Amino acid sequence: MMDIVPALLERIEHDFRNRFFNNNKLRSIRGLIDNGTATYRQAQEYAVEVGKILSEVYELHLTEEVLPDGKMYYNIAERILTPTLSNNYTLTVEVSAEIQEILNKKAGLNLKAVKPKVNRDRIEGFINRISTEESFDEISWILKDPVVNFTQSAADETLKQNVDFQGKSGLYPKIIRTTYGRNPCKWCLEMEGTYKYPNVPEGVYRRHENCYCGVEYDPGDARRQNVWTKRWRSL
Repeated sequence: MMDIVPALLERIEHDFRNRFFNNNKLRSIRGLIDNGTATYRQAQEYAVEVGKILSEVYELHLTEEVLPDGKMYYNIAERILTPTLSNNYTLTVEVSAEIQEILNKKAGLNLKAVKPKVNRDRIEGFINRISTEESFDEISWILKDPVVNFTQSAADETLKQNVDFQGKSGLYPKIIRTTYGRNPCKWCLEMEGTYKYPNVPEGVYRRHENCYCGVEYDPGDARRQNVWTKRWRSL
């Protein structure tokens, strides 16, 4: 059987690079980072945009017609999804870390940002799930919104690990989660509140589809900044 992966992966990566470097929103976010005004709002916007680009590229190039027997076999999924999803995660972590260092500097904290490693378990979850279906069309949805969510998790994990690092460094960072919107769900209402390290639940960093909750990062220097709006407030 002919090995379709090398040529297919090359097309996917080439298309992704073209879309990535010609994306105006990503250019705008880069400008905010370079001038020192970016916040975690930009980190999330960046993650969403990069996730959408990869999802669109998958949709264009991964079809039943190009896959043997119309199925995404494990060896094909592993060799295509591992490098491309890893790249998305790494790109988002790098940007999120740059933004974290901007926030550290504004708070007077001489700390380098922590960069989480690629979440290999979640990538393996994609691979296992997509390769169990006999028909690719039946499972192709997993390469759409879940890819965006996976990419967003890189920004969320960067925030989480930096809060943990600062707490273990003797600082007292906090996460403040606030519900927005007319009808927040029960889970979001339960997660609302202020959490001081180390008593920060895992769920405070998570967001479901159409979640508009605010998440604030308090560096522990008697100021706090909304990580989505960049507004500083006195405690």
